[in-house]
Amino acid sequence: MMCYPPTPPFSIFMCPHPFLPNFQACHAHSLHPLVYNKSRSLSLRKHQFVGENAAMISMGCLTGFWIIALLTLHGSDVGESKGNSLNEPDIPFPPARPTPQNLAAICHQGQGRPRYPASFFSRSGGSRYRRLGNTINRLESWYRSCCSEQESQILCCTTQAWKETLSQFCVEEYSTKTLAYECCEGRGDARWICFNSELPNPDYNPTLGYTAPAVPPQPEFTFNASAC
Repeated sequence: MMCYPPTPPFSIFMCPHPFLPNFQACHAHSLHPLVYNKSRSLSLRKHQFVGENAAMISMGCLTGFWIIALLTLHGSDVGESKGNSLNEPDIPFPPARPTPQNLAAICHQGQGRPRYPASFFSRSGGSRYRRLGNTINRLESWYRSCCSEQESQILCCTTQAWKETLSQFCVEEYSTKTLAYECCEGRGDARWICFNSELPNPDYNPTLGYTAPAVPPQPEFTFNASAC
């Protein structure tokens, strides 16, 4: 749809130029009153018709402009969200603290939860995500070790493994020049409460159809049974 400015009404009768003689006579006296009034009425109606159409066209153009603007903004948002989903690996973090309710899943469904080998990450950047992935790999390895302990000590062992893993994660966070993970700023119970909040997988549920790949061996975890 093309948008044009409104045009003035068309003249029905041709008269001399305003600066030529008899111009007023042409408009005031030469035309019969009935003809003059009729032509004036037609001119006014035509002017009103043109004005209304110009207004409708202007409104249509304005509406079309806003529709295009909104679609453009929506497209930019979609494009931005796709970029984030491609650039930021999906790593469920932080891991939940072991409890009597999720302990069975920790020990029996570990192979159905994600692992993060080096091939999972892009070569450029993403050091924070590598630390997150390595932390999960270490914790799952230590959970497997704890689940071989006596049943009465499994919960204590997995809890120690959880705290030690996250403590090492915080040490790694502070060894970089970037801002450390917010929960690492806490001390004592405040740190563990922070890590155990806003959990992506509090029940340690497995991913349907997923089998964990092999990852490099992790340092052995030393369980302190006397601290239970």
